[in-house]
Amino acid sequence: MLANAPYRALMGDTTTWRGLERNAVWRNLTRLPSRVVHTPREQAEHEARLVADLRLTASRYPADRALRRLVADLAGSSARFAELWDVEAPPSLAAPSRRKTIDHPAVGRITLDCDTLLVALDDLRISVYTAEPGTEDADRLALAAVLGTQSLQL
Repeated sequence: MLANAPYRALMGDTTTWRGLERNAVWRNLTRLPSRVVHTPREQAEHEARLVADLRLTASRYPADRALRRLVADLAGSSARFAELWDVEAPPSLAAPSRRKTIDHPAVGRITLDCDTLLVALDDLRISVYTAEPGTEDADRLALAAVLGTQSLQL
């Protein structure tokens, strides 16, 4: 995972993440800390989409050792992953756009549109977070970007 400065300002510093911590499927299925706020249903749907996407990737690259290792590590570390991986009819991936609420420590909760752009034939996903112009969420997003990942000492 690569992240630009505005993403790090919104989600927290990603530069210290190493190895599997940098993988979105790993982070979500092993429940590593996140500023994203999901209801239990939203979290379950998000996890199902991530695993279905990984299943498609694994089917395209059956000889990829690193990918097979990721699947094995996830299966050994997350009962939820194993459950979703074994589902015979995985859910549709048809929801590349959705709303996310971020609990930012300096500016509070921000609800954003999250669009995931898929780059054909490269297995690249680009997530774009936007707020409706002129809204409180847009103001909070702008403030979060200005504050960056600095910590405020009061």
